[in-house]
Amino acid sequence: MLIRETYLSKIRGFYDSNLIKVLVGIRRCGKSVILEQIMDELIKKRKVKKDHIIFINFEFIEYEELKDYKKLNEYVKERIVDKDIYYLFLDEVQNVDNFEKVINSLRASVPNLSIFMTGSNSELLPEELSPDLSGRYVHFNICPLTYKEYTMLTNKDGKDVSTFWDYAKWGGLPNRCEFTEEVNIKNYLHSVYDSIILRDVVKRLKLKDTTLFDMILQYLIETCGREFSSDNVINYLNNHYKKVSYETIYEYVNALCKALILKRVYRYDVRGKDVLKTLNKFYSTDIGIAQIKNNNPEFPKYIVLENIVYNELISRDYEVYVGKTKTGEIDFIAKKDGNTKYVQVSYEMAGSEATIEREFGAYKNISDNYPKYVISLDKIDLSRDGIIHLNLIDFLLGNEF
Repeated sequence: MLIRETYLSKIRGFYDSNLIKVLVGIRRCGKSVILEQIMDELIKKRKVKKDHIIFINFEFIEYEELKDYKKLNEYVKERIVDKDIYYLFLDEVQNVDNFEKVINSLRASVPNLSIFMTGSNSELLPEELSPDLSGRYVHFNICPLTYKEYTMLTNKDGKDVSTFWDYAKWGGLPNRCEFTEEVNIKNYLHSVYDSIILRDVVKRLKLKDTTLFDMILQYLIETCGREFSSDNVINYLNNHYKKVSYETIYEYVNALCKALILKRVYRYDVRGKDVLKTLNKFYSTDIGIAQIKNNNPEFPKYIVLENIVYNELISRDYEVYVGKTKTGEIDFIAKKDGNTKYVQVSYEMAGSEATIEREFGAYKNISDNYPKYVISLDKIDLSRDGIIHLNLIDFLLGNEF
């Protein structure tokens, strides 16, 4: 089992805190395993008694009755019989109607209770959580395996280009690494996608036209990295004999984001220092899911690389935007801890002065002194004019940049 220390190191300091620990990520990205690893640490390293750990997975049928928040409240309180700290783990808590009510009540009424909860849709993201929990939780965004984690789990040589392209094709959902045959990997990824559609879209969001949902997703994947235009989506659907309204388009796009299949990336005006809410872009949370929903055999590889870099930056806790400049754009502006970095992504540049000039020239109208990077698969260092060139695989295997 891969110990996901990147996340454990962030959560560990909150083990005994009365703040609610909220872990959010796409289905099958490894949230439940992280909960298991936390429980294992508590028992083996902290010597916590097993009866002081309460674990409930709301996808298990034996906990079906506890989806009633009042019964859940009663169930938890019955198990707290002394003043020592108890640890409550609620897996896929979004399946409980009004879960915020019971969480808030338990936190207020049981001072010796440390609460952890996971979810697979945006209901547990900060902007969606009930105001009742405002200021009472700490949020952790759980991503599919990074490339470095993937190599650790599979014991593959991360410097091997074939290892990289396997990851670039089939993504980082941990359980897909159990399979080596392409047909089995595809079947597994289809099963994950179908479970997202059934549980997080059809059931919870009540969007029943799954064919339309698939078509919109396919369009957004095939145009990944381009500015989103509802007019273009409507034209695409018209060509496939599907007539829909603008309202329906936005409803279904928002559903894709709520199910955490896609991430919406806003533009950032470098000159005005403002976040722009229009003409945003979308990237896939997991490359493997994108692979099975993409029917374009000519899909450009540089878009896959761009998506991988975006996911890597997110996994490193950066806020990521698309940069708008006076004459064009920067692939990504990454912000963290008051620091800003600019990132351009290319496939390969060596041998093409025009490509080198295009990628490095994207920065010519940016006068500030924030670090500027160009990331590509080139193995030779092409750094120039204070702009740092990084090999993509080295970047993914490194701890920071």
